[in-house]
Amino acid sequence: MFVYHNSLNEEFRKPFGALPAGDAVHLCLNVPESCGYVDPHVVLRKDGPGEQPVHYRMTFIGQTPMVNHFAVDIPVHSPRVSCYKYALYTDFRRVYRGAAGTGEVTWTDGQAWQLTVYERSFRTPECVKGGTFYQIFPDRFYEGVKNKPMPWADRLYRADKDGEPYHGLIEVGGHINMDYYGGDLEGIRQKLPYLQSLGVNYLYLNPIFEAHANHRYNTADYLNVDPLLGTNEDFTRLCAEAGRHGIGIILDGVFSHTGSDSIYFNREGRYGPGGAYHDVNSPYRRWYDFNPQYACGYRSWWGFETLPEVNEDDPLYVEFITGPGGVIDTWMQRGAAGFRLDVADELPDSFIETIRAAVKRHGEDKLLLGEVWEDATNKFGFGGRRTYLLGKGLDSVMNYPFRNAVLDFLRGRSAEQTAAQILTSCENYPAPALNTLLNFVSTHDTERAITYLQDEPLGSHDRDWQSGRRLSPGQFDEGMCKLKMAYAMIFTLPGVPCVYYGDEIAMQGYRDPFNRGYFDWNSTENRLRPVLAQLAELRRTCDAFTDGTFQLVKACGGLLHYRRVGKTETAEILINRTEHYLVEPVGVKSTEVNPMGFTILVEENGHNPDHSYFDYR
Repeated sequence: MFVYHNSLNEEFRKPFGALPAGDAVHLCLNVPESCGYVDPHVVLRKDGPGEQPVHYRMTFIGQTPMVNHFAVDIPVHSPRVSCYKYALYTDFRRVYRGAAGTGEVTWTDGQAWQLTVYERSFRTPECVKGGTFYQIFPDRFYEGVKNKPMPWADRLYRADKDGEPYHGLIEVGGHINMDYYGGDLEGIRQKLPYLQSLGVNYLYLNPIFEAHANHRYNTADYLNVDPLLGTNEDFTRLCAEAGRHGIGIILDGVFSHTGSDSIYFNREGRYGPGGAYHDVNSPYRRWYDFNPQYACGYRSWWGFETLPEVNEDDPLYVEFITGPGGVIDTWMQRGAAGFRLDVADELPDSFIETIRAAVKRHGEDKLLLGEVWEDATNKFGFGGRRTYLLGKGLDSVMNYPFRNAVLDFLRGRSAEQTAAQILTSCENYPAPALNTLLNFVSTHDTERAITYLQDEPLGSHDRDWQSGRRLSPGQFDEGMCKLKMAYAMIFTLPGVPCVYYGDEIAMQGYRDPFNRGYFDWNSTENRLRPVLAQLAELRRTCDAFTDGTFQLVKACGGLLHYRRVGKTETAEILINRTEHYLVEPVGVKSTEVNPMGFTILVEENGHNPDHSYFDYR
């Protein structure tokens, strides 16, 4: 296929990827002589109200047999996301983006190329790069204080730690998500040596604030730890001891809605006669949007009446969350190393920027992550293109696109398609954000990775179908091979890896609540834990994995070969999904990669690979 333009190749677009404001991008276009005389222009459309397309005439720079070459340098001044296409200008032909960043000539409209420009001052925490995260669903990790009484009568204690989480209303007397296994902050503290042995540098904790559901995404009190988890003093103690193990604590901040059963809304009356729902004079009344147009009388998150939405632009609410002595300050002063923002793409950019300022008051090394499921650089909302990843808002986001690419590759998607998806993220994300993306294969919102890889697709199956499903021994063993490969990719792609608790022992389960079982501390499954520890050590010691560039070497069928190039070291990563031995050249040598396995080679820059860290089936 003739290549008119390829944004993933520096022969056509240099530098590759997003640019800091004030730089220029060099764009090249090839046009076959068979097209006749052409006068090509780059048509650049900038985001923003009233912005009109800007046309940049390209310069003829030479000819090779049967091909004319054109180029232009375009300065980029303002942080924003723009898009470009090519107009040939002797007729109505255009060149739009096709598969894998290449150009296609068309007479009709098509997909343009994206050009991300970010704040030149954009910096993300250096201490995060090269690190390893571990995500904990607090109620399900470890019970440090045994058999503790429930703080409220409507909570159901689960002494059967190996029992499946309840998934039906009958099981919990009509109150869903009210079964508790008793995991607590003391349990996390006691397991810090275990986490350190895995090479963990950061813990991302699902919500720990007081709330009346086991997931705690229905916040009841932003300023206090849920009493079943412990006390505020327990949290401070956990942060201090974690710090001595070289581990920081990232908290989940749910700032788009509260619980209806909360100090602020208090629909259920748990907190006395006050609250926005009952008292029109409540100081919290203006946080919410009461209107008879809503089925429950107030605006709620995705229609769930137990989750009333807040007005994130209300000055009093913003001050409560981000002001001096507010929620952010309180938890940072207690020892938190940063926040992950739940449903960040549903929060206004201005609010996120204010949260960033509050977090960074405590040091530029503090982290602000956001939950975004798609490409975070080109989402629309609140009447325009979102700007939260251009340098004034989030440091980075949860990287669902990489999860999808990795797992789908291991389920049979071609290496070519997988590489194109990975490169597109590398192309669109600002480098500071790209190098701090939170990479994972499982979370509390997705199927467990081994289940996704080996069991039937979830599709539209209900919870009764999901309940109790387990892999056969053969499926499980094959799944372990794939899970190793999945984590090898997650640990070596741009960004920072995150292990979901229990993945290291290959816990199984479809979506909520089956992906949230209690950690099986009696498990003897030990095939993945040493691999994760070695991968974490590799990341810590090899600068190619902190902010090294990503280069695709080969993507063919079931083989992915990519390279990370750091300041002093280069790593070659080869993933073989096939059932055959593959021999691939690496430098001046050839390397054999096991079937259903991976190999990682590291060399000092300017030398041939001198040692292999991994070679697994």
